[in-house]
Amino acid sequence: MKKGKSSKALITGIAGFAGSHLAEYLLNQTDLKVYGFIRRREENIAHIRDELVLFRCDLRNYESVARALSEVKPDLIFHLAAQPSVSASWSDPWSTLENNICSQLNILQAVVNLGLKARILVVGSNEEYGLVGEDELPIKEANPLRPTSPYAVSKVAQDMLGLQYHLSHGLQTIRVRPFNHIGPRQSEKFVAPAFAKQIAEIEAGIRPPIVKVGNLEARRDFTDVRDIVRAYYLVLTEGKPGEVYNIGSGVPRSIRELLNTLLSFSEVEIEVEQDPSLLRPLDVPVSYCDYSKLRECTGWEPTIPFEESLKDVLNYWRMRVKSQKSSH
Repeated sequence: MKKGKSSKALITGIAGFAGSHLAEYLLNQTDLKVYGFIRRREENIAHIRDELVLFRCDLRNYESVARALSEVKPDLIFHLAAQPSVSASWSDPWSTLENNICSQLNILQAVVNLGLKARILVVGSNEEYGLVGEDELPIKEANPLRPTSPYAVSKVAQDMLGLQYHLSHGLQTIRVRPFNHIGPRQSEKFVAPAFAKQIAEIEAGIRPPIVKVGNLEARRDFTDVRDIVRAYYLVLTEGKPGEVYNIGSGVPRSIRELLNTLLSFSEVEIEVEQDPSLLRPLDVPVSYCDYSKLRECTGWEPTIPFEESLKDVLNYWRMRVKSQKSSH
């Protein structure tokens, strides 16, 4: 589905992991003019900077959001900006809740006050489902929400605000609950890049040959970020306002399998050691989704193999480590 150049897409968090990949996708696969809200870092979008229209915007400040939205007047809003780390939400719960809920609320309220007709993607998380019984797998959208972290609670709030503004104000909000995504440019706070960075540093001789790990038995639903952002575009343009859609591969894989796959790409002998500080207060044993609702609506299927995603993650960190090493 191609939109005319007059159509505008706005990505909040455009310089983030998923945001930068979504920007690439929209520039390469659609005729949309792409706008982005940024706060600080821009390195993830440096290579496409000239093709974007960027605004410095503090999403926690309503006036800042309303001013930028009134200038852009977007047709599509992809609200990706958020504090994305579950572990960070344990150490500072309030800033996660404030950041994620307030930012979303300001966008929705500004759209109402400005009378914009934009379709709005509200990005929740598989973390909303939290504790899931074996008899509830694979997870469907109707599954109860039992959040197990402050981050998950913030995502439930974002999800419900998206629904509330649809019901109360008729906003064209479409909600998604993406499961774990992996790929180049993801922060090392997440499991795949955390392992990949350690392996790259071991290969470069700047770290002892030991990878520090947390719980390897948890099983998760991993999808390449490039498949995820394609789903974002398809569901926002073809999905039904007010509805919620799971996005994932539907395949549970253990963290051990992820680690072993990454280790198989290295020729260095590497030991594995558990670090108690990497264990979470509560870790859901297994989580994977039923994405049939999304598939039936848009035809979306994940296309990038798990091994290819992990190879790209490792090569990304090899490049990062090499450039950091040469700059010292």
